[in-house]
Amino acid sequence: MGKGQKGSLDKKKGTRMRDDSPGQEDGKKCRVCRFPLLVALLQLLFGVAVAVVAFLMAAISPSLLTRETPHWAGIILCLVSLVGFILYCINYLPDERTSIQFVVKLLYFLLCTTGLVISVLAVAFAGHHHSQSSGFTCKQEGEACVCVQDSNDPIARTFTYEGVSDCEAVTGTLRFYFLLQILLNLVQALICAVGAFIMWRHRYQVFFSGLQIASPSPELWEKV
Repeated sequence: MGKGQKGSLDKKKGTRMRDDSPGQEDGKKCRVCRFPLLVALLQLLFGVAVAVVAFLMAAISPSLLTRETPHWAGIILCLVSLVGFILYCINYLPDERTSIQFVVKLLYFLLCTTGLVISVLAVAFAGHHHSQSSGFTCKQEGEACVCVQDSNDPIARTFTYEGVSDCEAVTGTLRFYFLLQILLNLVQALICAVGAFIMWRHRYQVFFSGLQIASPSPELWEKV
């Protein structure tokens, strides 16, 4: 009788552990809770904000380089957020139940990682130009603004901003936009890191918890 009771108790414990697995808990939650929809929404919002600020910077001076107007970073993050919305729409679950969900989750993880790297690059480019423009001495020459980092240095590097009617737009407004790009892309990089971490955690947390549930306990091995 004692052995029969122990066997029934072990079966109940195993059933309870299976019911408390992450997959079952997530299945009881609402769809918004099962997948962090907030991550995809933030990626979309900050991607649009980065692209808009970049186009405003290009409107000040068309001679700005592509790396100095990171609209590409914002557009890529908008695409990443669309993949996140697709993942939300196909009934997200932590463990892959269908092949399409596995492909979309893998694609979203890779895009989040790529977005993280691109955002860090945008921060580096904007920070470099912002540090350079902090020591600018500018003068108006026709429809261009010519700036140098050190007016006392005869061989100092010269920066020419075409299509600028007032140098205040370079030393004031453009510097502010570079600082804004640093902040936006920094937050954008953190959001991408969170999205990639969520995909990684759900994949491997369920995997290892499944191993722990499936593997017999040391007590059972001793009894055998």
